[in-house]
Amino acid sequence: MEFEIKTDTIYRCSLERAFKTPMLCDLSKVHTGYGLMPMVTHTTDDEDWGKQGSSKKVYVKKSLTQSGGFASVDNVLERVENEYWKIKVDDFQSWMLGFYKFVGEWKVSELKENEILIEYSYCLHSNKPIWYLFNWIFANFFWKIYMKRVLENVRNMVDHNEPYLFE
Repeated sequence: MEFEIKTDTIYRCSLERAFKTPMLCDLSKVHTGYGLMPMVTHTTDDEDWGKQGSSKKVYVKKSLTQSGGFASVDNVLERVENEYWKIKVDDFQSWMLGFYKFVGEWKVSELKENEILIEYSYCLHSNKPIWYLFNWIFANFFWKIYMKRVLENVRNMVDHNEPYLFE
């Protein structure tokens, strides 16, 4: 079963800044933790990160649901410059309520100069029917709140002209 969650917002910056910041800046400033979601501490194996087909290992702080350390793998499925990113998160190292992968999209559209519409979506994939009710609750309540927090973290990074760590 797939659970698709969408949210959007407006950033006041250049199209390029809105496009690059969430993927090419420090991931630990994007995913700062919330409730069940642990804080990201760093990534490894990320030398080519940002290019289509690239991947990186994501590490997290210890939390209620994670023992800390290596948590998952992020993969760039598609990158269309100044339009959208499509990424996959999988290879979860701890149990994720029956989810086996998350596929996210970050789409940017220039409404006018320095006014950028961000359309942020995730499709959470589960293959455990016994968990579908919990998956739906998690996706529609917790994950949607988490995504809004990510949007605000990225907005803060955009506003502070956070440096890119990757090309």
